[in-house]
Amino acid sequence: MRGVVAIGNIALDTIAGDPPRVGGAPYHAARALRLLGGGSRIVTRSAESDRRALVAPLAALGVPWSWLPAPTTTRFDIRYHGEEREMSIGDPGSPWTVADAHAVGRAEWVQVGGLTRGDFPVDVLAALARDHRLALDGQALVRPAVAGPLVLDADFDPAVLRHLTVLKLNEEEVAALGGEEEATALGVPELLLTHGSTGALLISRGVRERIPVRRIATDNPTGAGDAFLAGYAWARAAGHRPVSAARHAATTAARVLELTSVPAA
Repeated sequence: MRGVVAIGNIALDTIAGDPPRVGGAPYHAARALRLLGGGSRIVTRSAESDRRALVAPLAALGVPWSWLPAPTTTRFDIRYHGEEREMSIGDPGSPWTVADAHAVGRAEWVQVGGLTRGDFPVDVLAALARDHRLALDGQALVRPAVAGPLVLDADFDPAVLRHLTVLKLNEEEVAALGGEEEATALGVPELLLTHGSTGALLISRGVRERIPVRRIATDNPTGAGDAFLAGYAWARAAGHRPVSAARHAATTAARVLELTSVPAA
């Protein structure tokens, strides 16, 4: 089993005013990959001053990891209203470089966990795509890399798209892009549209498949999308076709939420 490499900046999240905790796509992907096994790895970055606080909970998950130094650490403030999320960026972090990309090593599939549009410039994605299939989270298209209340927009470089095999978008990201028709027109071979507790939609080479999910009662669904994409990339690396991989992703995300959930009030 080849596994998958999940990459991105690790983050400090402040959720509902609680003390800051570890977050970011690499951490939440690792929550999924620890359940799946099979040689997966994490490559992440943060400021040196935050390394101990962020890497310790990542290492505790048991998924092999590598850490790279970055000028700053990404910081978010997050509040939930049911399944709706309100976010503010305290620090957008710093972009990956081509040199950073070389740390990914050998793998067929890479989950690219961009937290904002600034994390993975086109030249970095191009370097990654030479030897890997890339699965990108849509927040890397529609989140501006600026501090302050998060307002999504579609001002991304379309050159990003040519390097992708998979793109995952949630409902807010689809709306920022102009709707489902516009998202489909982006031309990414495998498009995953997630709809929270109501399921997901896979659009791949003319096939449209509704993917049911098991509803998990929780007051903090942070990271469910990252777990979903990790499960999908892992399944594709294991040889699953897109529909089977999407079903596997839904099951994986539900398992992650179930293991860490606190029933919503």
